[in-house]
Amino acid sequence: MRVVEKREDGIVVRGAKAHITGAINSHEIIAMPTRALEADDKDYAVAFAVPVDAEGVTMIFGRQTNDLRRLDGDMDCGNAKYATVGGEALVIFDDVFVPWERVFMCGEYDFAGELVEVFATFHRQNYGACKVGVADVLIGATANVAEMQGIAKASHVVDKITEMIHLAETCWCCTLACSYEGFKTPSGAYMPNQLLANVTKLNITRFPYEWSRIAQDITGGIVITLPSEKDYRNPETRELIEKYLKGVAETPTEHRMRMIRLVENLSIGAELPESMHGAGSPQAQKIMIARRSNLEMKKEMARVIAGIKEDEHFKRIRGVSEKEFFSKLKC
Repeated sequence: MRVVEKREDGIVVRGAKAHITGAINSHEIIAMPTRALEADDKDYAVAFAVPVDAEGVTMIFGRQTNDLRRLDGDMDCGNAKYATVGGEALVIFDDVFVPWERVFMCGEYDFAGELVEVFATFHRQNYGACKVGVADVLIGATANVAEMQGIAKASHVVDKITEMIHLAETCWCCTLACSYEGFKTPSGAYMPNQLLANVTKLNITRFPYEWSRIAQDITGGIVITLPSEKDYRNPETRELIEKYLKGVAETPTEHRMRMIRLVENLSIGAELPESMHGAGSPQAQKIMIARRSNLEMKKEMARVIAGIKEDEHFKRIRGVSEKEFFSKLKC
């Protein structure tokens, strides 16, 4: 994505933005750089907003696993009412005009890296809430399946569901921590703790895969071999499915099928790669964690505790009174 022309009333941009989540469902597209830039990259240092139907904007709709099921009814969708992620598109900008009042950056390449870091911090902060919300539904669906299949009281099932809860609440703790440890900026807005926001997102690249694995473990192979809704609605096969896929007596077979489809939708579909790559891949978070972890301070503490170096703080307060000592320590 780059600027190809500057006019008195605005700029003209050309290029593409890939796999933009929710693009089809949005009213506006906000484009920005995706990494730090150098002087030679100044044409790419551009940020702006345009309506999705602006002249020159083309969206090529993305595809997901089993997305044609949405045409077959509501049961096979798994999450027909609310969905998870969706509306992704490859967004093409073919000489799109952007008025100056909608341009946020144009050529200021030396601010591109900071802009990306700030944006990514907010995005990574919210992932500990976004994906944990999904986890809460998956945990509930898995527990329902266990009850419908008559195994809910088995000790290993209780243990596995507890582990799912533990993983999800750990991520929730991270998103709370990076929010609480944030700070007020001169504008009055609040900036999350950037180190902890990246820790949050790095956990999200891992933990959803584990809680999804556990959900599939408890649900069983039927999570991927369940007959289709069309077969269930077919008079020739419905009675056979009703008979052989029955769980506990008091649960209708259709209810069990619906719950299994929900587990499949939340643990096998687009949710997992979105957890991995949304807001940046794991390496992006590791780079930021390495930058902001204050490793030199940690090395210094280890040298003092090991007796290799005397603590500068205690050098300064040696010889002062007890009252002064505790006053300085408190500070």
